[in-house]
Amino acid sequence: MNFPPPLRRRLTNLLSSRMAEEVSSSAAATTTTVVTKSSTRSLWPSVLRWIPTSTDRIIAAEKRLLSLVKTPHTQEQVNIGSGPPGSKVRWFRSSSDEPRFINTVTFDSKEDSPTLVMVHGYGASHGFFFRNYDDLAKHFRVIAIDQLGWGGSSRPDFTCKSTEETEAWFIDSFEEWRKSKNLSNFILLGHSFGGYVAARYALKHPEHVKHLILVGSAGFSSETDARSEPLNRFTATWKGALLKHLWDSNFTPQKLIRGFGPFGPDVVRKYTSARFGSYSTGQVLTKEESRLLTDYVYHTLAAKASGELCLKYIFAFGAFARVPLLQSASEWKVPTTFIYGVQDWMSYEGAQEARKDMKVPCEIIRVPQAGHFVFIDNPTGFHSAVLHGCRKLLFPGDSNTSLPEGLISA
Repeated sequence: MNFPPPLRRRLTNLLSSRMAEEVSSSAAATTTTVVTKSSTRSLWPSVLRWIPTSTDRIIAAEKRLLSLVKTPHTQEQVNIGSGPPGSKVRWFRSSSDEPRFINTVTFDSKEDSPTLVMVHGYGASHGFFFRNYDDLAKHFRVIAIDQLGWGGSSRPDFTCKSTEETEAWFIDSFEEWRKSKNLSNFILLGHSFGGYVAARYALKHPEHVKHLILVGSAGFSSETDARSEPLNRFTATWKGALLKHLWDSNFTPQKLIRGFGPFGPDVVRKYTSARFGSYSTGQVLTKEESRLLTDYVYHTLAAKASGELCLKYIFAFGAFARVPLLQSASEWKVPTTFIYGVQDWMSYEGAQEARKDMKVPCEIIRVPQAGHFVFIDNPTGFHSAVLHGCRKLLFPGDSNTSLPEGLISA
């Protein structure tokens, strides 16, 4: 194929930079627990590929982002097998016996530190917690994962057909991961959709979780909630009807990014620059943080569709839970701390309603100068809220129960 001279020079320069990047990434790579089959292809097709990403590129972007973290850490691919023991379905309805893996990062900590497992939200991966690892690792043995079908974890074909199956996809895969890591009696933190998964897991396996931290958690409101009225009026318009149709058709934001092809990275850059920069409600990203996070976010969003397709089975249009956690509040067995940014679009009022029926200790903390990504917007306030929520585990002899300055009790 003949290219015009300007385009040929541009492709040549791009190819050279990609080769340099590959060499640099290869030299900096660290050893992982499990060596998976490389997805590296020839450089020329990679340059011209419509969606310029791969699992290798996700892991490479993750390592670059985590270079901002000073605490030593190890990355591994934890084998969770091909499906839950005794189940006739694999992850999920797959005809393959191929094992699946959960991408896991563990940070060095003081001996005997309590274990804190961190679970990301929808459209995210564990790298979103990059601003928190150093401070939290001073108090906890921090372990963060990419849920099955997200980030650098395996991305099986998503064939779930119901809310029950979809919840099992995430809960059972997490349980197999826990068994492989031989963990128990840990603190479980989940953000947004990850909060929903963490709560469902704790309801099913409370014996393994000693404290639950739900950060901007989804799942506590339903379509019958009074707060859904404005959305119902919007749905009656042609714009609302169109968006609802796209939601019910499982048209995800990730599909949009893939549709932009090689222009996708620029779209993601504009989003991260706006959300965590000009429109940030708290501490804006530095240029280096923004650059590395943008690169990471693009590769995790543009990769093969898998876990993202859970959306319409777990939530109705408007992110209202199809099976609200509020219905299970009386069955709660694990002490829980809710954390919300003051400007979080996810309402804390559902947590307040749930607390009325809970028979275990429960507190709700709001962090100022923070939105839905409270741990990025105001990491200092977020860390204070986490430590306060876990104070009885971290400082058992301390009788001080007063909320740290700046935090708000709801």
